[in-house]
Amino acid sequence: MTAAVAPLSGGCHCGRIRVAFATTLEPRELAPRACDCDFCRKHGAAWISDPAGSLRVEAEPASALRSYRQGSETARLLLCAHCGVVVAVGYAERSRIWAAVNAGCLDDATALAGAVPASPQQLTAEQKVERWRQLWIADVQLPVSIDAL
Repeated sequence: MTAAVAPLSGGCHCGRIRVAFATTLEPRELAPRACDCDFCRKHGAAWISDPAGSLRVEAEPASALRSYRQGSETARLLLCAHCGVVVAVGYAERSRIWAAVNAGCLDDATALAGAVPASPQQLTAEQKVERWRQLWIADVQLPVSIDAL
């Protein structure tokens, strides 16, 4: 993992999924992006990431981690199969994964900057992918292949 200024951890409500986000940024530099799509609005999701950071997602058992696709179906929302909490979102291309963490699943999100609105619905699928490659975490470890979710 990346040398972290502020390692952030969190997980789902039932504890089966845990996330560890190592970032080179101070928490106050991380402004959650509050997506205005129906799914994110209804789940209260707001995304943080650091392209120079790393993300490790652990699930016990591994089958607790599920994915859901919506909208353009390009990205996969990663959630707990038991309690339904969305912990991250990922995009896979070939053998590489980019991801962002749902700030709401962090154990302590109070130190983060205020949320800023994001409207990915205004972007084409290609523009979304380019944005993800620029903003999202590029060092991602999942307990199973993202294609198996």
